[in-house]
Amino acid sequence: MRAAYLLRRLALALLVLVSVSAVTFLVARVVPSDPAALYAGQRPTAEQIAAARERLGLDQPLYIQYARFITDLLRGDLGTSYKTKHAIASDIRAFLPATLELVVVSTLLALVVGVPAGVIAGARRGGWFDHASRLLSIAGVSIPTFWLALILQLVFFGRLGLLPLSSRLSNDIALFSPIETITGFYLVDAILTHNWAAWRDAALHIVLPSFTLATYPIGLTLRMTRAAMIEVLSEKYIVAARAQGLPERTILFQYALKNAIVPTLTVLGLSFVYSLTGAFLVEVIFSWPGLGKYVTDSILNVDFPVIVSTTFVVTVFYVFINLGVDLLQAALDPRVVLK
Repeated sequence: MRAAYLLRRLALALLVLVSVSAVTFLVARVVPSDPAALYAGQRPTAEQIAAARERLGLDQPLYIQYARFITDLLRGDLGTSYKTKHAIASDIRAFLPATLELVVVSTLLALVVGVPAGVIAGARRGGWFDHASRLLSIAGVSIPTFWLALILQLVFFGRLGLLPLSSRLSNDIALFSPIETITGFYLVDAILTHNWAAWRDAALHIVLPSFTLATYPIGLTLRMTRAAMIEVLSEKYIVAARAQGLPERTILFQYALKNAIVPTLTVLGLSFVYSLTGAFLVEVIFSWPGLGKYVTDSILNVDFPVIVSTTFVVTVFYVFINLGVDLLQAALDPRVVLK
């Protein structure tokens, strides 16, 4: 059953990837601009634009351009940026680790903060902690990201001077104790190379942007966990466990949470993928050199290959993380049937 489910999901994933690539490719071509003029550089002549259009294959019919794009994609070639003339795959490899590190930290914050708070709020329904957590969760999903980022910068950098304003590393650390790139995750690479001064600096730099990005998933995770806990705590096996005198902590975090965590995992998985491109405001405000800023610049420059390729890469993340979450749900809850 599980093998058949995997085959169906992989076939569906392939269909989704092809559909997304086709729609994105067509939409990018509909935008009223001339990519050949962008590729030809500043103040190009008509001859230079015509030569660029022929070189890029833009003089061919759309179906031929799309077939060429798919053929390159199957070879692992994401194309070349019209603006920077760099290979898009190289640019994504350069920018993606910064965004992934930011998103992973923010997702861990949502997991560490949102789940325990949701468990306690559900167990103490109607109490002061429940009311306070619901207020905080509503605030977390409602506060504009850019406003929260600016307030945090004003307080923790401008007023208190406790945390850095922007970027991934201080100039002094980048100059005198640079991090040797291994995974692209500064926190991980600094540990692997025993560069503790750089690790501390990178940890301080990631606090504000990761907390800003985590506020929405924290609020969503808290509310989802609370609702699931309220439902699970009314089950007969929980009543029986309490009648046997088991410690409340054991009941909540070993018995009830195992079933209540299933819908929360779906929310966390979707939030993770959404943050890959939804972090662009955070990256711009904190000067974080990630994928969101790269995509934003490509949209402003109408850089078609970058738009299509990054959309495809994010779709790949979405499809396979969603599949992984489904499999994890089935592993945690035997009531979930893969079909």
